[in-house]
Amino acid sequence: MNSPIMIACAHGTSNTQGAAEVNALRAAIAELRPGLDVREAYVDVQQPDLVDVVAGLPEGEAAVVVPLLLSVGYHVKVDIARAVKSRPGSAAAAPLGPDPRLAALLDQRLREAGVTDNDVIILAAAGSSNPNAAVSVEELLGQLRELRSNRMVAAYGASAKPSVPDAVAMLREELEGGAGAGESAGAVDVGGRVVIASYLLAPGFFHDQLAKAGADLVTEPLLPSPVLAEIALDRYDAAVAKAREAAAHGPAETAAHTPKEAPAEQAATAQQDGFFKAVRRFVTKYFPR
Repeated sequence: MNSPIMIACAHGTSNTQGAAEVNALRAAIAELRPGLDVREAYVDVQQPDLVDVVAGLPEGEAAVVVPLLLSVGYHVKVDIARAVKSRPGSAAAAPLGPDPRLAALLDQRLREAGVTDNDVIILAAAGSSNPNAAVSVEELLGQLRELRSNRMVAAYGASAKPSVPDAVAMLREELEGGAGAGESAGAVDVGGRVVIASYLLAPGFFHDQLAKAGADLVTEPLLPSPVLAEIALDRYDAAVAKAREAAAHGPAETAAHTPKEAPAEQAATAQQDGFFKAVRRFVTKYFPR
């Protein structure tokens, strides 16, 4: 059985090094899974555009879009969801984060940069207007806190608060014993540094902005690392398994677990069951067991 095509969809960047890092990530995914058709796509800045890639899929071939993105946000909930909906046989996987392996990778980047327990850390994410993105970042921050004892806060490059420069100013004031110090400062020792942990995949616009935020130190982005390819394949596998599970469940099984409805609702239920039957036929065709 042929595996569904993986569309490894990144945001896109005009930064040459950042683009190379993302291309290397796709190559690493393909190397870990020989025979898997891994295709390139973007939601902004670069080509090919995701919509065009999805529209150009071979007739009858199933595909899974894997967001090479670190959290749920507009691009996942709108751009990717819309592209998948436009083409029968397509499915969307979850983004790469949050994941404990990403927290471990961030901890590695902090250690590589020489960060000590006295330093305060800002987990700097790109940011999104979707509140679920901040929830994902906070979850990742909790995972990082399990690995380090530093005072840590999350901040964002755009669309969410606090901004990275505001977080730098707040923590700088704490370190200097200003109005922000005290109980809220946790276990901070005066004399530490303000460190930005770059929760970004690769060099690009947002990472460049981190250097202008006023911190003492900015860590390198997450790439390159084999961890990202492993997570991407896990997200792909989970999406394929979910599609196959959906194909295995029919309306009869759903009805067995559904409470009896009033007569006025039965017609609507019958119509809904017809829809589920159509969906099941489709999923069985494109995601065979």
